[in-house]
Amino acid sequence: MLCPASRRLGTTLILISDLKTRLIVQAREAGFTAARVTTPAAIPEMPDRLSAFLQAGYHGQMSWLEDRASLRADPQVLWPEARSILMLAESYTPEADPLEGLRQPETGNISVYARGRDYHDTVKKRLKRVARWLVADAECEVKVFVDTAPVAEKPLAQAAGLGWQGKHTNLVSRKMGNWVFLGAIFTTAVLEPDPPETDHCGSCRACLDICPTNAFPAPYQLDARRCISYLTIEHKGPVDEDLRAGIGNRIYGCDDCLAACPWNKFAQEAREIRYSERPGVHSQDLAALAALDDASFRAHFSGSPIKRIGRDRFVRNVLYAIGNSGALRLKPAAQALTNDTDRAVADAARWAVSKLG
Repeated sequence: MLCPASRRLGTTLILISDLKTRLIVQAREAGFTAARVTTPAAIPEMPDRLSAFLQAGYHGQMSWLEDRASLRADPQVLWPEARSILMLAESYTPEADPLEGLRQPETGNISVYARGRDYHDTVKKRLKRVARWLVADAECEVKVFVDTAPVAEKPLAQAAGLGWQGKHTNLVSRKMGNWVFLGAIFTTAVLEPDPPETDHCGSCRACLDICPTNAFPAPYQLDARRCISYLTIEHKGPVDEDLRAGIGNRIYGCDDCLAACPWNKFAQEAREIRYSERPGVHSQDLAALAALDDASFRAHFSGSPIKRIGRDRFVRNVLYAIGNSGALRLKPAAQALTNDTDRAVADAARWAVSKLG
C-alpha cells in the first residue's frame, strides 16, 4: 500500500523530511557510500537519448536494450506506482594502479570490478536491507534494482545529485571519483528530491584520449561496438580483426577511461572486503588460462562476475591477449586450440599463432 505520508503530503512535510533523513542514515549504515533521492519523472530527456543511441547502432549485439527500450527510457513506465527513487552509490576504488597489469603482457588483465566477488550479490543484499527498513517504517511498497533490470541508473544518479555522466558516459562524483557501483530503490513513498548534479568535466579529454580502440565518437557518446568492455564481455563470436590489437591483454573488461579521470584523486577506497582482489583471479599466466575447459573455468571463477560469460568467450579473449603478447613461449597454448569446437575460440587461436609467427 502507499506510504501514509504520501496521502497527506500537504500537512506532513516535516514527517517526510524526517523519513528521508532516517532513510539516508540507514543507507550509510548498510554500507553505501552515498544516497540521494530523485523522482521517476526526473529524466525526461532519456527517450530521445536512448533512441539516438539505438538508431546509431551503438548497442551492438545488446538486443535487450532495444527490446525493453520503453521501460529503460522512462521509470514511470517501468513501475507507474513509484513516487520516489532512492539512488545509492558504493565506492570500489582500487588500492593500487588499476592499469599496472597492462605492463605485463604475458598475463591477463581483468577489470577492477571483477577482481573480487560479484558485486551484484553484495549490493543487492544491502539494497534489500535498506528497503526492508523503509517498508517497515513507512508502510510503503518498494522495488530494488542493481544493473540487471531496465533502469537508467546513471541518468537517475545524476538527477539525484550523486554525480554526473562524464564524457566517458560513466558516473563521476567530486567526492567519489568514478569507481562506483549503483543501486536503486523505487518506492511508493513520497520523499523530497535532491537537486541534480551539474557537469564538471570542463575541457578535459583524458578519458577520451586514452581509449585504445577509439570507442567515443564524441564526448558523452559511446559506441559499444568498439568498447573493450563490450567486446570482451557482451560480444559473441569473433571480434573484428582491426580491433584485436587494441584489446592488448585485457581479457575481461577495461578500466582505461575510468583510471584516466582526474576526479579520482578525491575517490574513497572500497570498504567492502568482498571488493578486494581475490587471489588467483587477476594477472594470471595466459597459457594456464587458455588451458581451462568448461568445468575448470566454472570452478576457477566461482562467485565471480567473470563466470557469466562462459569458458568459450573467456578463452577467446585469452587467445587475443596471447596474440598481442609477442611471447613465443605462448604459441603452443594457442596451437592447441586451433581446432577447438567453438568457432570463435578456434579463429582466435589461429590468429594468435599467425601473430606470433
